[in-house]
Amino acid sequence: MDFDALISGLDRHTLDGITRGSIYALVALGYTMVYGVMKLINFAHSEVFMVGTWAVLGTYTVIGATAGMGAGMVIAATVLALLVAMLASAGTALAVERIAYRPLRKKGAPPLIFLITGIGCSMVLVETFGQLLRFFFGQPFGRVTVNIPSVLETKTLFTIPGVDLAVSNTRVLIIVGAIVMMLALDTFVNKSRLGRGVRAVAQDPDTASLMGVNQERVIMLVFVLGGAMAGVAALLYTVQYDITKFDIGFIIGLKAFTAAVLGGIGNLRGALVGGLFLGIVEVYASAVWDSSWTNVYAFVVLVVVLMFRPTGLLGESLGKARA
Repeated sequence: MDFDALISGLDRHTLDGITRGSIYALVALGYTMVYGVMKLINFAHSEVFMVGTWAVLGTYTVIGATAGMGAGMVIAATVLALLVAMLASAGTALAVERIAYRPLRKKGAPPLIFLITGIGCSMVLVETFGQLLRFFFGQPFGRVTVNIPSVLETKTLFTIPGVDLAVSNTRVLIIVGAIVMMLALDTFVNKSRLGRGVRAVAQDPDTASLMGVNQERVIMLVFVLGGAMAGVAALLYTVQYDITKFDIGFIIGLKAFTAAVLGGIGNLRGALVGGLFLGIVEVYASAVWDSSWTNVYAFVVLVVVLMFRPTGLLGESLGKARA
């Protein structure tokens, strides 16, 4: 291995890692919010992200968005796709909660049943989209990857002096967009009246109910917010990679769950830290060793970190979080 080349590419690897980690962090917010309130790992959340990518593709297809449009049209198409993806993902997350999880709560089902139900919902969504792809594209099940129009043309926005690192407009959009959305969510949870209700239910649901907090409304809210963040992640993912498929959420969902656990599941700021940390570790490990083992590196890091920090890097619950 050429170590000189590796050293000269440190800045590029860091930028790549932050870009990838920003997407992980946004998806991780859904896992961490639901766990913080319900102590539930919603394994269907990866498919909530997948639905968002298809919503982006559908929006671009309906409005006829293509590369080479004017700047105004690009902004309008991107904003519209973002809103549709957020609505589609939030709606999917809410449907999963209402259809699958709510009846179990009413019957007082044990946590294991919730976990199995989440996995079942994930499989149902994957298989449903797989069959739809087979119907519309005429391809063998599980073999089709669909390209998404590159509405935003990638261009160098600026160059960092001293290291000669070109930063593209798409990377700036992904990193800044992810950070803005995460800060907005963190502010909402810690400053707003509804956010105080979320933290109250996360800390002590029985006492919160006695104090007049509508627990069902809070649960719906965290699923909608987590789904909306997955929709944002879906739009940003398509900006960077321009593809989707029926099972696109599987690996990304596992990575996002890993990021949530790394940062301290139930901690909003931990999701950001865990996502960025995981993205950077993946990129650097792939640069040093075999890139085909990228997925292995992520889970090795998870095991190592949890050996020394079982509660994650930050490890503070949503109910105890403070601004």
